[in-house]
Amino acid sequence: MMLTSTKLSALFAAKHDKPQQPKYPYDATLVLIALALMSIGVIIVTSASMPVADRLHGNPFHFAIRHGIYIVGAILAAIAVLQLPMQFWRVTNPYLLFAAIGLLLAVLLIGRTVNGSTRWLALGPITIQAAEPAKLFFFAYLAGYLVRRYEEVTENLKGFIKPLGVFFLLALLLLLQPDLGTVVVMFATTIGLLFLAGARLWQFFALVFVGLMAVVALIVFEEYRLKRVTSFLDPWADPFGAGYQLTQSLMAYGRGNWFGQGLGNSLQKLEFLPEAHTDFVMAILAEELGFVGVLAVLGLILWMVIKALHIGNHALERGRAFDGFLSYSIGIWFSFQTAVNIGASAGILPTKGLTLPLVSYGGSSLIIMSIAVAILLRIDFELRVDGVQALNRGEKRKTKASTSNAAGSNAPSSDKSAGANTSSQAASNSSSAKAKPEDEGKAGIKAILARVAEEADND
Repeated sequence: MMLTSTKLSALFAAKHDKPQQPKYPYDATLVLIALALMSIGVIIVTSASMPVADRLHGNPFHFAIRHGIYIVGAILAAIAVLQLPMQFWRVTNPYLLFAAIGLLLAVLLIGRTVNGSTRWLALGPITIQAAEPAKLFFFAYLAGYLVRRYEEVTENLKGFIKPLGVFFLLALLLLLQPDLGTVVVMFATTIGLLFLAGARLWQFFALVFVGLMAVVALIVFEEYRLKRVTSFLDPWADPFGAGYQLTQSLMAYGRGNWFGQGLGNSLQKLEFLPEAHTDFVMAILAEELGFVGVLAVLGLILWMVIKALHIGNHALERGRAFDGFLSYSIGIWFSFQTAVNIGASAGILPTKGLTLPLVSYGGSSLIIMSIAVAILLRIDFELRVDGVQALNRGEKRKTKASTSNAAGSNAPSSDKSAGANTSSQAASNSSSAKAKPEDEGKAGIKAILARVAEEADND
């Protein structure tokens, strides 16, 4: 009976007393979400791009093949970034900011102009949209700044304004392209991160008010932006002119109904809807897969954003402020860019040229956002490694303590008395001398254990 109870106690202790170590070194759910979004992107981009690819290149799978190459490059880039410790980002984030400024300047000097916008750097057969890495590099710098100047940001106005000056410089370079959509996403992420970092409420609301006034001024004083807003307010007033793209997108949403027309059965992709496989890919998805398909994509992106915020919160609890702020910024970035993309295609917001994260066609966006997911995985990995190391250290201390207790209980009584006197003398000597705190703690524990053993022998 005693043997049975001992076994049961050992089984209970093994199950409940020891903390459960993580099963995987990485967050498998985050990887599956990213792969699911990429897979949906491959299917919808292939379906949406076939008519225009056949007309322009004589191959209906031209854009699908390029998108597949982009996905392979994005996965390879994510694997490479996954090997970089977060210490690399903590140390290099100021230099990454200079790299972002250099890329935006290079675009203005030697960039390629498409549809009236100069946003791309051509490196042979490769084109890079400089705004995409600029966003990631700026968010890394902002996270590092909040760590270095946290007291200034939360206590005085000067520290709060400094990162806004850097943002103003990047925004000016982006507006010269012009690219107001990226500026809006960066601004929203910046104010969200400053708010989560603990900026004062009056500063936060003042920044929001000034930013909204600046966006309104940029729209009012630029004719093509004003036309976009007026066509957004009433796209059916000019359905074959300024409101053409939005009306075609709304028709795609309307035809989708609950379960869609079926994969490949979209009519709007037959070159009725411009940019169907890039900025308006969600409209084609809604037409072919319906409300259920849109809800599935939104659910996956929301799940990823919640994961990012959870990782950021966990990092702050562990004292990793830079990792936490960077995770927060990635989560806000993904959520706001998704809202702008879907809002523009659904007629909720004015039309802006922003991609849907991990879904839309576009190499630069796909690669940079895959790298952002890899950073989240790396942060989560380092948090898990720290947890396992802490558990291992705790188990080693418990093993050492149980071994010393067992040795003390098996020793002769005379040796215990002598050990008690010796330990007491050692404890008093350590208190009089200037020893290390660790040595004082060990000596005190030894003295207590020896005294308990001596009292047990006397009884």
